[in-house]
Amino acid sequence: MKKTLSALLLVAVMIMGASAAQAEPLKVVASFTILGDLAKQVGGDDVTVTTLVGPNGDAHVFQPTPSDAKALKDADMIIINGLGFEGWMGRLIKASGTKAPVVTASAGITKTLTLKDTEDKNHDHDHHHHGSIDPHAWQSITQGRMYVKTIAGALQKTDPANANNYGERAAKLDTELAALDAWVKTEIATVPADKRRVITTHDAFGYFADAYQVTFLAPTGFSTDDEPSAKEMKHLIQQIQSGKTRALFLESMGNPNIIKQLAAETGAVVGPALYTDALSTESGPAATYQALMRYNVTALVKAMQQNP
Repeated sequence: MKKTLSALLLVAVMIMGASAAQAEPLKVVASFTILGDLAKQVGGDDVTVTTLVGPNGDAHVFQPTPSDAKALKDADMIIINGLGFEGWMGRLIKASGTKAPVVTASAGITKTLTLKDTEDKNHDHDHHHHGSIDPHAWQSITQGRMYVKTIAGALQKTDPANANNYGERAAKLDTELAALDAWVKTEIATVPADKRRVITTHDAFGYFADAYQVTFLAPTGFSTDDEPSAKEMKHLIQQIQSGKTRALFLESMGNPNIIKQLAAETGAVVGPALYTDALSTESGPAATYQALMRYNVTALVKAMQQNP
């Protein structure tokens, strides 16, 4: 009897241990905050998310640390943007020795833009990397919805026990983003088409421009580490001085000196910082992907309405 009781207790302990192990959240590492936020919204309590490039951080110039390599080694899943956005990620993954699957969030997007697409649309650049892929696909909510679908599918595959949970959250988020996309289009439509012109720090808004019919001018390419040419700066100064564009914006993680130079030489007023490649802190105005889009669109519309 004692032996039977002991065996039953042992089985019970083993079952409890297995259940506890199964209930442990999936360890997800995202390369930057926008992906981290989408992973949290889809994953809920079934995941713990670590983000390498934090709030207001610049993934273009990010320098990984040993703790980042450890986070990858311990991860159950790694989510990256792809499209050349995280140039440092391949080396970090290799150095970490991780066995976790790497999910490319942009893999399912329906349209890929290049720098040439942006230049052909705006006729305003003098870069030397025509044809470079634009990695900022999340700036179109249509493409952001594809990110959600890809992330949800990867979570379901990696953690099938919670597949229904991931599917339900992803469906809810997709509905919310569809409504947000409609709101953005309505807001942009309040600005006459010939006033929809904006100058920003770097070319991060190509997908936004394509989706919502706004012209963005920028003195640098896709990376904040790029340096503008004298010709580009001269052209943008002429744009402002001619009165065509008064909407001038910094970015939360970009180099402010370029925009400040343009403002100093033209007298243009600089608008509030836009959030492009990173979310704000939790207490800031762009703590989630949805909040980022609402904040940026509100600021852009207000500024563009001042264009002549």
